[in-house]
Amino acid sequence: MAITIEQIDLLRKRADVGYKEAKEALEKCNGDIVEALSYLESQNKIKPEEEFLKGSSLIKKIKRVISKGNKMSVVISKSEKTILNLPLTLAVVFTVFAMPVVIISLVIVLITSCKIRFNRENGDDCSINDKIDKVSKAVEHVTNKVNKEFTNA
Repeated sequence: MAITIEQIDLLRKRADVGYKEAKEALEKCNGDIVEALSYLESQNKIKPEEEFLKGSSLIKKIKRVISKGNKMSVVISKSEKTILNLPLTLAVVFTVFAMPVVIISLVIVLITSCKIRFNRENGDDCSINDKIDKVSKAVEHVTNKVNKEFTNA
């Protein structure tokens, strides 16, 4: 069977090998592209696609971060009533795509004495909540001072 340049090009794209390796694999497999791919894979010249994706450290890290983010939530509440409860992953995505809106919202939340909490899946608080409480108290103190100044003026 004659090997065509189209077959060689297709095998090169699929297996990411050179012309010579693609031609030799096709010749050994009588022009069968699937068999040639299997042959190249058995020669460790290409990795199986699934193994490549599973082995990627970047993909593993991204999956781990998303998994952790989905197990945590951002809760905004006022007077023990929940105003907003979002998974952390969604809050981060929203922050990335709508930064100005998020900043304005945070300022409003802090000025109106709402509480911002980060909670784990099981309901436990995160350690960052202590720092958020300190910032909230400082903002509340400044807000109260400004209110008194306006009232007295």
